[in-house]
Amino acid sequence: MKTFETERLILKPTSKEDAGLILQLFNTPKFLEYIGNRELYTLKDAEEYIKTKILPQIERLGFGNYTIIRKYDSEKIGSCGLYDREGVKGIDIGFALLPLFEKQGYAYESVLKLKEMAFNDFKLNQISGITSEQNKASQDLLMKIGLEFEKIIKLPHKKEKIMLFKLNQNKE
Repeated sequence: MKTFETERLILKPTSKEDAGLILQLFNTPKFLEYIGNRELYTLKDAEEYIKTKILPQIERLGFGNYTIIRKYDSEKIGSCGLYDREGVKGIDIGFALLPLFEKQGYAYESVLKLKEMAFNDFKLNQISGITSEQNKASQDLLMKIGLEFEKIIKLPHKKEKIMLFKLNQNKE
């Protein structure tokens, strides 16, 4: 799988060596509140999650979760990706940063690149984005890259209603 770059960031396919970041990221207060508890409590849990959840999609589709690395110091600051998610028709664009790196434009820079990759490199015709109704920052970012609110949905096996955003390639 290919690595992608922006002006300040490297988007590298997530691998087992990123387990420390995944463990830390998935246990931040915002991740737990807005995305959900993946029950990763140890480095071994994170490695298993990468092996069973992240790598199979990468192998199957050629894209998936990317570790966001800041170029100037090689710091791993978060993750973003294009996900084949149950309950969402099409491919879902998603992102999460460690709290220290929020509000610096990194999420926008990474998802803008993901959008470009989705249409140009992976030849997708549409991308979706989902977020909780309480996560205004996520909603704003999805709209900033061109997605439009479509409807409220519920994912399989979940109680919470979430917002579904979509962008068709021909709308760019």
